[in-house]
Amino acid sequence: MKVLLVEDDRRQLMPLQTVLCQAGHTVDGVSDGETAQWLLSERDYDLLILDWMLPHVSGVQLCEHYRASGKTAPVLMITAKDTTLDKVTGLDAGADDYIVKPIDIVEFMARVRALGRRSPICQGDSLSLHNLYLHLDMLTVERQGKVSPLSSREFQLLEYFMRHPQQVLTRDQIEQAVWEWGSEIESNAITVLVRKLRKRLQVVGAAAWVETIYGMGYRLSPPDKTDI
Repeated sequence: MKVLLVEDDRRQLMPLQTVLCQAGHTVDGVSDGETAQWLLSERDYDLLILDWMLPHVSGVQLCEHYRASGKTAPVLMITAKDTTLDKVTGLDAGADDYIVKPIDIVEFMARVRALGRRSPICQGDSLSLHNLYLHLDMLTVERQGKVSPLSSREFQLLEYFMRHPQQVLTRDQIEQAVWEWGSEIESNAITVLVRKLRKRLQVVGAAAWVETIYGMGYRLSPPDKTDI
């Protein structure tokens, strides 16, 4: 998933960002509400993780503005406030779940996985599209009994494709989805990554699913079910 993580305490931001990245997520980690607000206006995310108390713009305000804009990605609120009234305030602002500091990493990741499973193509800890399965907990792709391991970046690209099947995705969209905000990537990085992913998919007989739409970008096009 593409995740926005907003936490003003870098001693907590860095470990949370690290564990999310290790689980295969692409994470934009920032420490203030103003930067987060700008990113939300520029980028799309699959999950928002917002600290309640932030400089300038609070996590609750970010959540309210995000929901008011019509966007629906799940929101996990991080808070030191654990009274019933505080929890109701966060949920009424549009949060889907909350976790109370000090954060237990095991519980944190379980809540992230639970929110990620809300996608209609999610089956347990896997994304499925026709007979292609992306195992989120093992960073592998499976089809017709054949399994191929994926690098973290290959996994992120295939997950993005599977969450947007049959859509032509531009290079800019792919860059924003797969690389972290502020990253400098080489001009041919996306071409190289798509080529590597096709080689992985070739192992499971699905390399042709990734189409190049010349002058526009790429599209994941599963075959008709009658052809599978």
